Parts: sequence; structure tokens; C-alpha cells
Amino acid sequence: MTKIKCFTHNAIPACFDEDTQYYELFSNTENRASPIGLPFPSEFRRFGIVPTIPALDFLAFALSVVTSDKSVSRAATADGWTRMIELTVSLHEADAWTAQKNKLEKLLRYLTGDFWTLSFLPVDSPLIELRHKGVPQNNDSICLLSGGVDSLVGAIDLVSEGISPLFVSQIVRGDALRQKQFADALGTSNQFQWSIGKLPRIEGSTRARSIMFFALAAVSACMLHERKERVKIVVPENGFISLNTPLDNNRIGSLSTKTTHPIYMTMLQEIWDVLGINAELALPYKHKTKGEVLKECRNQTLLKQLVFNSNSCGKYQRHKLQQCGVCVPCLVRRAAFLEAGLRDNTVEGYVYENLKYSDSHDLAAVAIAVKQVGLQGVERFVKSSLSFANGDERKELLNVVSKGMAELSNLLRNYKVL
Repeated sequence: MTKIKCFTHNAIPACFDEDTQYYELFSNTENRASPIGLPFPSEFRRFGIVPTIPALDFLAFALSVVTSDKSVSRAATADGWTRMIELTVSLHEADAWTAQKNKLEKLLRYLTGDFWTLSFLPVDSPLIELRHKGVPQNNDSICLLSGGVDSLVGAIDLVSEGISPLFVSQIVRGDALRQKQFADALGTSNQFQWSIGKLPRIEGSTRARSIMFFALAAVSACMLHERKERVKIVVPENGFISLNTPLDNNRIGSLSTKTTHPIYMTMLQEIWDVLGINAELALPYKHKTKGEVLKECRNQTLLKQLVFNSNSCGKYQRHKLQQCGVCVPCLVRRAAFLEAGLRDNTVEGYVYENLKYSDSHDLAAVAIAVKQVGLQGVERFVKSSLSFANGDERKELLNVVSKGMAELSNLLRNYKVL
């Protein structure tokens, strides 16, 4: 069990235990703890945000979770993956969070594949001292804008429908410029592009990353609350990737990411509703493949101008900011372009252009999965991974998996891999 405590400047522990990692949220008072989230006070001023207490508590929690995820090595565990993390976080409304402890632990267990034990300590004074006034936004919704294909199409579709979204982006090395380019192409002064600062770099996997993106959306949405109704937070992700059905036995459980999986999104919404975060998570493409998302984009001219500068690669930074072309996200991307009838003019191309000559483990897993679906059918392929869905919803999701596998099959056949 790894013990981690995250506290604010007004909740510094009286003593520091040797068997515990300590992190100070949003400030640096030069104690034994490592500071995290230092950019947030200035980011709030820059954007004119005065977050609600529930949203700020969730931001502190999410930052603590992501920090824990990055600071505990998986390699040192018994099975080389599953960790046991005891996390304590200082929050305003600690009692409300304690009442949700079991749900939150279940959420993190599902998201990261680890076992979490959570504790919350009350803080009476503000987590962050804010002396500026809030600047309300005229936007009518939030749209996550990562720099990927789906988020770009989501942004284009919303604007094409006459909606005025505020784009929320998290700066990741290599993606900041494309995020801004996409936002600028769809309007002006319409983006909150966040920097969360330095995090530990002990663990390379990032299973918890999506919770931080949702926290940024929640605090950004606070400045749209002038309208009083719940703010819609649009999460543009295709259903095939959201489900992320394990391709083989090595990708079962925590080895298959759950960043926008329906189970995770449902749990997160339920927790938000209880904690008082006045926002609604919406996944407009949950029943579509990536190829369908591209084909049905409402502004094909603008799409073709921008989409080839998008980034889908799961190993982008490992390859010196070039998309590898053979990881699962890259294969789904390339299959989608083929399905949509778009010549793939991805900027700078792929590290591995010709799939026929690749020895990628991901490519092999996709090829085996495609053959399995062809021989045994999609029902046998998904096994119990859709057990959470019933009736028409199960049929829709099963159809998404079937169509997504067909797109990948076409890609592999096009390169004569099958």
C-alpha cells in the first residue's frame, strides 16, 4: 500500500511520516511536500474564473488522483501492474465527499485498474485565495478539444449547428498549437487552454488522465452558470474507442483504457449530481465509429482543411512528436480515413507507413481480433464486455463494435496484412 497525502496551504500536516508521499496543491510553502497545480491560481485570473466550491473540490481531487497515478510505479507491484493506493485529500466539503467514498473508490478502480482507499480532510478557508471577479462567458456549452480527430469533428459540428461552445483544452507537449489552430478556425476568444504544471514522472502509464480533463471542464463551466440550467459538457469520442473492447487477453481489465467508457461516464455523472457540479456530460458519437464520425461531419470543407493536422497516436511523444501509425488509436484513425474515402494526408506522415512490414504488437492484436470476429462473430468477441447494457442500447453498442472491426478489417486488407 502506497500512502499519499495532498493538502493545501491552509492544511499543512503537523508532521510528515516517512512512509507517506506528500504533495501541496496549488501553492508552494517550502515544506517537505512537492508542489502540484501551481499554474491554477494564475489560470483562474487569466480566464476570469471563480469556481464553485464543488467544482474546485473536484479539481483538487482530480489533480491528486492524477499525481498519485504518475507517482507510483506499476513495475514494483506483485503482478507488474495493479497498485494499492491510500490517498488523502484536503477539501472544502469533505463530509459530502466522504459520503461518496465507496462510489469514488469504485470509479477509480474501474478507471485505473488499481485498488484505492480514499480519505478526505475538511478545510475551512479557501483552497485557493481568489481576489478577482468572475468574467461570465457568452458560450452556451463546453466542448472538450484535445487536438484529435473526434474532438475536431465535435467542435465543427457544434458550430455548424449554431451552437456556441467554449472549447476546453489541456496542454500536452506537441498538441498546444493544433488545439489553438482548431479553436481559432471556429471563432475568436472561445477557448480555455489549461496548463496543469509539472507532475511526477515515475510511472509512464496514464490511466487516470481523463479525470483531469473533466475537472478542467467542470471549473470552466462555472462561468456559464449565469443561464442557471445545467451546462452541457460535450465529450466528442467515437463509440468504438469509448468501449475499447479488449482485442486479446493481454488487454483485459486495466490494460484496456476506460477514459470515456459508458460505465465510467455514468458513474462520474452520478457523483457530480450528488456533489453539486451543475453540468451534464454528453457523448454525441457514442453509437458511431470513427469512420462514421468523419463521413457525417457537417462541414466537410473545413474538416479537410484541418483534420490531417490532428493527432490520434497513443505513442506520439515516444516517437519525437510523430504519429507511429501502428498503435491501436493510429490504426483506428487510418481505418476511419479509408472508410470516409479521404486520402490520408496526415502532417509529417507516420513513423511506420506500410503496415505490411510492421512487427507491431498492436497490429498483431488487431489482426487476430479481426479474424476472430470473422470466424466466431461479434457476440463471441465482446464476451462479457457489454454486460452493463441491455435491450436497444446493447444492440447499438454491439453494432458499433461490429462496424469498428469492419473498418479495421478493411484497413488490414488494403495493406494486404490479412
